[in-house]
Amino acid sequence: MKIAVIGQSLFGKEVYKELRKDGHTIVGVFTIPDKDGKADPLGEKPAEKDGVPVFKLSRWRVKGQALPEVVSQYKATGPELNVLPFCSQFIPMEVIDHPKHGSIIYHPSLLPRHRGASAINWTLIHGDKKGGFTVFWADDGLDTGPILLQRECDVEPNDTVNTIYKRFLFPEGVKGTIDWNQSAEAIHNWIRGNDKVPGAWAEVDGQKVTFYGSTLIDNGVAANGRPLEICGASRPGMVTKAGLVLFGNDGGALLVKNIQFEDGKMITASQYFSAGASATVVLTEEEKAFAEQMRAVWQSILTNVGQIEDSTDFFKSGAASMDVVRLVEEVKLCASSCQLQNEDIYMNTTFQDFIQMCVRKLRGEDDEEELIVDYVEKNINNMTVKMPHQLFINGEFVDAEGGKTYKTINPCDGMAICDVSLAQISDVDKAVAAAKEAFEEQEWGKMNPRDRGRLLYKLADLMEQHQEELATIEAIDSGAVYTLALKTHVGMSIQTFRYFAGWCDKIQGSTIPINQARPNRNLFCVEVCAIVIPWNYPLMMLAWKTAACLAAGNTVVLKPAQVTPLTALKFAELASRAGLPKGVINILPGSGSLVGQRLSDHPDVRKLGFTGSTEIGKQIMKSCAVSNLKKVSLELGGKSPLIIFADCDMDKAVRMGMSSVFFNKGENCIAAGRLFVEESIHDQFVKKVVEEVKKMKIGDPLDRCTDHGPQNHKAHLDKLVEFCQFGVKEGAVLVCGGHALQRPGFFFEPTVFTNVQDHMYIAKEESFGPVMIISKFKSGEIDEVLRSANATEYGLASGVFTKDISKALYVSERLNAGTVFVNTYNKTDVATPFGGFKQSGFGKDLGKTTLSF
Repeated sequence: MKIAVIGQSLFGKEVYKELRKDGHTIVGVFTIPDKDGKADPLGEKPAEKDGVPVFKLSRWRVKGQALPEVVSQYKATGPELNVLPFCSQFIPMEVIDHPKHGSIIYHPSLLPRHRGASAINWTLIHGDKKGGFTVFWADDGLDTGPILLQRECDVEPNDTVNTIYKRFLFPEGVKGTIDWNQSAEAIHNWIRGNDKVPGAWAEVDGQKVTFYGSTLIDNGVAANGRPLEICGASRPGMVTKAGLVLFGNDGGALLVKNIQFEDGKMITASQYFSAGASATVVLTEEEKAFAEQMRAVWQSILTNVGQIEDSTDFFKSGAASMDVVRLVEEVKLCASSCQLQNEDIYMNTTFQDFIQMCVRKLRGEDDEEELIVDYVEKNINNMTVKMPHQLFINGEFVDAEGGKTYKTINPCDGMAICDVSLAQISDVDKAVAAAKEAFEEQEWGKMNPRDRGRLLYKLADLMEQHQEELATIEAIDSGAVYTLALKTHVGMSIQTFRYFAGWCDKIQGSTIPINQARPNRNLFCVEVCAIVIPWNYPLMMLAWKTAACLAAGNTVVLKPAQVTPLTALKFAELASRAGLPKGVINILPGSGSLVGQRLSDHPDVRKLGFTGSTEIGKQIMKSCAVSNLKKVSLELGGKSPLIIFADCDMDKAVRMGMSSVFFNKGENCIAAGRLFVEESIHDQFVKKVVEEVKKMKIGDPLDRCTDHGPQNHKAHLDKLVEFCQFGVKEGAVLVCGGHALQRPGFFFEPTVFTNVQDHMYIAKEESFGPVMIISKFKSGEIDEVLRSANATEYGLASGVFTKDISKALYVSERLNAGTVFVNTYNKTDVATPFGGFKQSGFGKDLGKTTLSF
């Protein structure tokens, strides 16, 4: 980090030395002028000897106004953080607030007891029994900002300023050692407060080890790990696969991500016991050529080094943080498939270690954490199906808070498939935080679009390799007929990811120059997207909404329908194995009232996509508006009309008419909710439909001969029975079906109603099941049938069958629907935008257009 040191005295000199020792770049030292020909200790030999610019300023401001020439000198050094040994109220706020990380003050007192540079003197003058030290962020008062740390010491009767300095202030305040006799939260605050500056450390195995990247955790995380003795700690730390777990004296725990040794080498804390254990990789000729390319890159960065040897250390040779960024980008240019993070450089500081790390990444042997999956396995459909059943958060399958679960049911027999973790509000918050961090801090948000596309292509390939398993899971969890699931549920999902993978490097925005903007950069990104999907096409709806989000570089928190979670969780596993970084995809099975509502309300979610009922869509839209005006796209209910004219191809109209209603058991958002058949062919059409319905085989969706599987869940089956009872009660003619089958599972007969009038409940409301609603219209009454077709609050899809192209165009132009099918039905394509009007929602799935929503 680039640091400006602003202060004076021997204490300031010691702070300067410790910052340099920790590898930071001191861009400038700002101290006081020489007094009686003698320089202040901070501005004396160390800085000048190190070649650091030293500014000896008599004042920073006059009459409360900062001196422009002084502030310009300061800003020209380019600091990212100010460190002030002692507080000074004479530093202008233009300087205090300038660095991106602000200003930290080291103050030799227990604030607010004494203030100013002479605070330690007043501690002795007033006869205080306690002295101390405070580290805090500067604010408008310069000694009243948020306190990062306070430590106290006893003031002994014969203490002097020097003895207190030597006994307490230097080791405690400057060197950042950890006091283990405090709570886990206090230790966590000390580590994060000293992150990089000056670094919180402890003695481990006889050497100084500095800790970075602390988070508070539940104590239970430490259950499986290897103990690590830490000097002074109340109990050993635990090296786990997640990192190093440390404990406070209150039994609380914190997790440290990275540790650094005295020689400057940094490693992931989880690798403490295995660091250096990997065998050296023998390079191929091609890899040797890559190594020489990298040697030339190192040489161009480390111009002060005569020759880059295998033992050359990047940072000890003078490299700074900007050099790290350059090195990461140079590697991308030489080998685009080698995606490095800044941490990779810090953890492989010698040229030999750096090359070994790069080669392992290029070979796919970079020791990434193994994905641990607690599968539920079933031998079914002539294969062993392996199903994850836990929440997927930040790249890991985890239990829900409190271990809460529920049973997901096989609609074919009504029996439980397995227990699935039931997400709670805290789980939602963890998932959103992971998605936010993945976008803002990790590689996904910075990844080259073509590399992002490469990962999505790889994910599509993995889905294709597992398509039979995915289709089998879809069949047993949602009741989809296996052959349909294989072709549509899974097949179109694969097509969707491949389509949007191709868009990754073609999504081009525009920058509008604004005169007042300096510098002139104005871009927008959604960041964290929440997705709530229905139960009728569990995997396909996931793909339709997720693929576009990922292609645009966003991260996702997805709630599958509570009754159909299993393909979403299997998808999470495949996404992880495809190499999508942690946090990019998070899957939370759970209730809509809890998980869906929290996603709608969450302030860090910037976009929500929902497919489901109009009633719930309205509630979601309201919550999104009230919470943070997040963007919303809604695909809601439908009552799609299909108009069949007498001049149609009868056989095709019958075949497609049945598909328009009975496809996927009628659990289809664009299903033809009402058929209008011209009077002269009405009876013939109905007769042919009934003949075909009687041929349909109803049964096990895994049976390749099955045409019609079970409805998705019991509540929906009951709703269909009630819907048909309404129709009979209102006077519609029930031609066939209308009842649940008396057999295990949730089977419902394909149903046909005729003589349906506009005012009837079944003419206006969506059944979302295999119920064909047929009304007749008189020949020549095109405008009248159009009025009936449009007399609904929905506007998702529609269709027309006629051989007369003029009639087809006339009707298509006047049907109020997002999609109009002509002489066909249910023909969607990944390149064609999909969405509706009126209370069928707004926004689009699929096609280029969806990238704008």
